[in-house]
Amino acid sequence: MITTATRFNCQLLAFLFMWLTGPLYAQQPIVSPVIPVQPDTLLGTAANHLPTAKAALVDSLSYRFIGDGNFTRGNVNRSLLVLRAEITLQGPAVNISTNPRFTYGKQNRLLAERDTYVDLIVDVFKKKKVYVFGLGTIERSNLRRINWRRLAGAGVGFRLVQKERHNVSLTNAVIYESTDFQERPTLTTVRNSTRLKGRHSFLDDRMRLTHITFVQPALNNFSNLRWNTLISLEIPLNRWISMRGSFENSYESVVEATRKNNDSRITFGIAIGNKP
Repeated sequence: MITTATRFNCQLLAFLFMWLTGPLYAQQPIVSPVIPVQPDTLLGTAANHLPTAKAALVDSLSYRFIGDGNFTRGNVNRSLLVLRAEITLQGPAVNISTNPRFTYGKQNRLLAERDTYVDLIVDVFKKKKVYVFGLGTIERSNLRRINWRRLAGAGVGFRLVQKERHNVSLTNAVIYESTDFQERPTLTTVRNSTRLKGRHSFLDDRMRLTHITFVQPALNNFSNLRWNTLISLEIPLNRWISMRGSFENSYESVVEATRKNNDSRITFGIAIGNKP
């Protein structure tokens, strides 16, 4: 028979057992995993390692589209239309420009001129006093009876005057030329090409004068000579549009038998674009 003392001792042992082992069976707290904080990649990067933008090959575009003409009626009916473009891609080190031209003219309803000229000029470090360039041109001329004329070369340029209102440059290049006449044999030669180009602004830019002259003798025969001069006077009407008049003279010593050596023309027209 279990006595009262024995029952008390059993209850005491049970109480002590539960008191000692209770923490082992209690619910453990939930601990969230610690995620390491990543440092900010921009703030944690040294200044000399920050990414820098790469310089673009070209960063600006300037252009002009020009329409010139001359029309007469009477004893001599003459229609002449000259379409030109001046497009320049400018960059920190390289400039790429083209000045295509198309001429169409009739005299007494007979086709006299249907000439096409396309060029490509690449200038390197043109903003410096001395720079280098390469060029190539393709030309067709019904006026001079030339099927194709191809030209390519390279040279050096000098900025003679570089001011806000006056800009004059002189270039000299050695070029290879091939001319396929309609009747004469194809003529190939090497020329020296000297170009004088200028732009002048007067009366607070209310009047602009531009001129460009090429002189190109053949190196193996100085009697084989070509030159071309274009002088233009412009009056800006606003930022985009200018009225203009032009005088052009060209000379070639070697021409077809039925062609004259010298040609001159005076035209009037309009220019549209963001290029001054």
